[in-house]
Amino acid sequence: MKKFLLLISLMPVSAFSQKEEVLRYFITKDTLVGVKNQKGEIIVPAQFIIYSVLEDGDLVKGNTIFFDGWKKEEGDVKNVWGYVYDRRGNFLYRPYFYDNGADFFEEGVQRFVKNGKIGFADRDGKVVIEPQHDFVSPFTFGYAAFCDGCDWEKTEDEHKAIVGGTWGVMNWKGEIVRPIAKGSEKDVELNGKYYPYPFQYNDKEKNILQFFEKQNRLLSDIHYVNLYNELSKDQKKLFFEIVERPKHNFPYYQVNTYDYEKMEAGISDFKFLVSENGKSVFAMDYGDKKIPFEKWLKKEIKAARQYQKEHTDNPNKFNK
Repeated sequence: MKKFLLLISLMPVSAFSQKEEVLRYFITKDTLVGVKNQKGEIIVPAQFIIYSVLEDGDLVKGNTIFFDGWKKEEGDVKNVWGYVYDRRGNFLYRPYFYDNGADFFEEGVQRFVKNGKIGFADRDGKVVIEPQHDFVSPFTFGYAAFCDGCDWEKTEDEHKAIVGGTWGVMNWKGEIVRPIAKGSEKDVELNGKYYPYPFQYNDKEKNILQFFEKQNRLLSDIHYVNLYNELSKDQKKLFFEIVERPKHNFPYYQVNTYDYEKMEAGISDFKFLVSENGKSVFAMDYGDKKIPFEKWLKKEIKAARQYQKEHTDNPNKFNK
């Protein structure tokens, strides 16, 4: 009996794990949305008015349940949009309102609002930075700007701008980072001040990044072909960084692309996923659709050539 128990203890946990339960959205006759499991048991009651396209029976994808809208008869809540629950039906947080909807995931995290303050949660719904500032920007190149005592002010074009307050910069841990004297081209410039290069990699991750670095010139020519500000050779160089690593239900390294100002090069067309073993590479299309890298590259080269053909006066030529 002791030997049997020992064998059990040495077996991997995955040998006993079951597939994650299938969850589906359901829509009532009065168009309210909730979630059920495959047994028909209600996980989250139907109480949400949804603004995105959703069909009755659609699968819940990802590590959390997201309701893209409001609870019935709910009043307006400042700077929030939608609800996030875990897959057991427990409420987690309300995403920050951004660009007419819930905040996007940037560098593996999403902004959320609690008691008027902004924090960050990961894809599992886990709070990674507690809400403590009046405003925080999305993460870019490992840093996010924050302010306290600031507020939103409506501008003439009906958009809002943040005014006033005391500003600072935080890292992925939520720690305040002080500016430094510029040390290398990898240092990050934010509002005229420099901050230390924030990324660290093991050998496997360095090899993943080398795949993109070898194609830096080609990818930069594709990206800048339609930019009508002439750039130098150094300015056209792109930077590739791993911003998210494999985890439960996300078996990929996410690689983001940045320009010489350490800003993201493209909203979605220059973000990539690399399988956990490093052998498969995908480009991320709109809606996080995965496209095999070679297929994506052929499409981008064709589009760049066509643009070059139609816009011969562009200063950043594509000659491949």
